[in-house]
Amino acid sequence: QVQLVESGGGLVQAGGSLRLSCAASGLTFSRYGMAWFRQAPGKEREFVARISGSGTSTYYTIPVKDRFTISRDNAKNTVSLQMNSLKPEDTAVYYCAGGEYSIGITQYDYDYWGQGTQVTVSS
Repeated sequence: QVQLVESGGGLVQAGGSLRLSCAASGLTFSRYGMAWFRQAPGKEREFVARISGSGTSTYYTIPVKDRFTISRDNAKNTVSLQMNSLKPEDTAVYYCAGGEYSIGITQYDYDYWGQGTQVTVSS
């Protein structure tokens, strides 16, 4: 009954910005660490960013560290990913993931996944 639903993907030019959102239901949201992963065609799913249940701890993969910001609103059961200065190599399907008390950076650290939202960055 746990459900994660992503939104906000789309087409943007290099250097532009997008904000992704993930709405969670069917869980005690504040107990779940949340993360964003991405997967390009023919490539393995890779970690992008994660945030602890309280929102006090964040971590990013080096390629996005100075450009993306993960945040959460536990009152609204949502997690967001603000993406600035987008590059063509950011093109991928972006997935929202949750795991109880998780602060991990691998897909195996998360039990629940959204369906994904497409982000395409043109050059």
